[in-house]
Amino acid sequence: MMKIAYGVQGTGNGHITRARIMAAAFAERNDVEVDFFFSGRDPDHYFDMQCFGNYSTFDGLSFVTRRGKVNQYQTLLQSKPAQLLRDITALDLSQYDVLINDFEPVTAWAAKRQQVPSISISHQAAFTQGDPQQGAGLADRLIMRFFAPTNIQLGVHWFHFGRAILPPFINEKPILQPSQAHTLVYLPFENIDEISTMLEPLSEQTFMCFHPEIRQRSVRGHIQWHPTSIESFKAALQHSNGVIANAGFELSSESLQLGKKLLLKPLDGQFEQLSNASTLRQLELCETMFRLDTDSVEDWLQSAAIEPITFPDNPHILIDWFVRRNWNDTQQVCDELWKLVKFPDQTRDKLMSLAF
Repeated sequence: MMKIAYGVQGTGNGHITRARIMAAAFAERNDVEVDFFFSGRDPDHYFDMQCFGNYSTFDGLSFVTRRGKVNQYQTLLQSKPAQLLRDITALDLSQYDVLINDFEPVTAWAAKRQQVPSISISHQAAFTQGDPQQGAGLADRLIMRFFAPTNIQLGVHWFHFGRAILPPFINEKPILQPSQAHTLVYLPFENIDEISTMLEPLSEQTFMCFHPEIRQRSVRGHIQWHPTSIESFKAALQHSNGVIANAGFELSSESLQLGKKLLLKPLDGQFEQLSNASTLRQLELCETMFRLDTDSVEDWLQSAAIEPITFPDNPHILIDWFVRRNWNDTQQVCDELWKLVKFPDQTRDKLMSLAF
């Protein structure tokens, strides 16, 4: 029986979504035992966490945003370096065979300190391998290198770029007859009033907006507001005619698999989101806007749908690789999983033309 510690960055829902898929696969096996550790969010603000069992939380480190932009001053002000060091020192990982880490600093540094083998499985790890980047400064490169250090890095991205990178695991499959009656809006880092102002003039389109500050459902004309909830969000995504969102990796991946066109507003000051939006824009898989802009939304609503990309939905190939313990050989597991990806002809041709 392999005993695994799994550290997850809790600041954004994308990391937790990926961990849920892994947790479901782990639960189907009798050769692994997994304990989950989360940081970066107030413990009371996690939701739909039943699949993780008796998980642990830490303060960790997280980025503070205001009106769609990373606030570096508030990020520094709210960081608790003394508490972080105490958590790293107090966390005993000696009972585990390996740490799997999704950009989570407490478990990463505790494993490094205790010489427990550690493996990054994260979108951030893809950027440490030189994947296409937009707007990355010295501070960004230092964060990628030192925020959650591990022995082995396996990135997660929409293409492998010839490196040790996995495709995303996406459980959702397109349904046969989506209603396409609304546009899904998920802009958790933006101000609610400013989102409303952007959408208000577009009265011929129904918008279903999910936001962490919304506590109960309400309807204001053609704009519906919903609290964050996995099941209702999944249903809204399936039946949408497109998605307006920040440029997070996981929701973009789900939208690509479901064939939902994307209008992305990258979080200002976060190079990962700028890079994600830039990559998808080059592949003609999204439109972008850099401020909340009614005209951009109106133009995008008239744009054509996209063809879906098929990503793998079964992490057992990856878990088998964990269990074999030949962790320095990353090529085989990457090759096996990329064989399961199916790009539309237009996207494949674009990848080749861009020398990706």
